[in-house]
Amino acid sequence: MKLVYFAGVREQLGIDSETLTLPAGVETLAQLVDWLAAERGEPWSTVLRGRRLLYAVNQEMCALETKLRDSDEVAFFPPVTGG
Repeated sequence: MKLVYFAGVREQLGIDSETLTLPAGVETLAQLVDWLAAERGEPWSTVLRGRRLLYAVNQEMCALETKLRDSDEVAFFPPVTGG
């Protein structure tokens, strides 16, 4: 699976993208977030569990309950503001 980090998320984590195999027992986006937070500690835990973080799977906005497959692209990004 490909993970992509945008804007402030990318800046805080120091990574723009990575590829990993869907971990055993991880079936949903929420479980992936929990796994990344547990495996990598801070600042991952704080950033990925942020209240206002947005998620997309295969370029479609989604909720944490979204089921994942190993072939998915998952994106993490902060809310976009404009004027």
